[in-house]
Amino acid sequence: AVSVARVMSPLAVRLLLLACLALPLYAVEKYGSCLQGPAGTAGRDGNPGANGIPGTPGIPGRDGLKGEKGECVTEVFEEPWKPNYKQCAWNSLNYGIDLGKVADCTFTKLRSDSALRVLFSGSLRLKCKNACCQRWYFTFNGAECTGPLPIESIIYLDQGSPELNSTINIHRTSSVEGLCEGVKAGLVDVAVWVGTCADYPRGDASTGWNSVSRIIIEELPK
Repeated sequence: AVSVARVMSPLAVRLLLLACLALPLYAVEKYGSCLQGPAGTAGRDGNPGANGIPGTPGIPGRDGLKGEKGECVTEVFEEPWKPNYKQCAWNSLNYGIDLGKVADCTFTKLRSDSALRVLFSGSLRLKCKNACCQRWYFTFNGAECTGPLPIESIIYLDQGSPELNSTINIHRTSSVEGLCEGVKAGLVDVAVWVGTCADYPRGDASTGWNSVSRIIIEELPK
């Protein structure tokens, strides 16, 4: 068979090509759109974009509500506490009075808001045929302690047998000790006294026989 291209002249071939090209354009002008094929598949997600440049600072916010009034705290700087104590001692005091001052010791108190710890250590004795009582106590500048109570020790002897009581003569090392508050700063005369007990007769008292007696005073913080 003879090919169509060979039968047709070159001019006819060109006209045929122009017609093939012109027909789609004619269809677009006449009908307004091209024929569309089916929709394609969705494309893949793109790569994340780069971070943007920082934004400009915002305008200052409004003032907050006024706070409550605070408390004023004042710092107090105190010096560290330093030990302050003293001891007065006597060898063989041998004081046989029944009423009065036995011994004293002068102490310098540094603060008014501190307490004094006092101790008397020595031999005490009481002798009597009938029931009797003696009291040993501390004074501070001539007055007994009132902060909170007096500092004292007592010895009481019952009546018992007259034969035995007439020969009892026991000297025993004892102590009178306590804390006293409310004593002002400065020189303090600390003394030990012997006296009677309330509602009881006194006997034959002795203090510091044949041994060492001592008063120890120490200032302590409250």
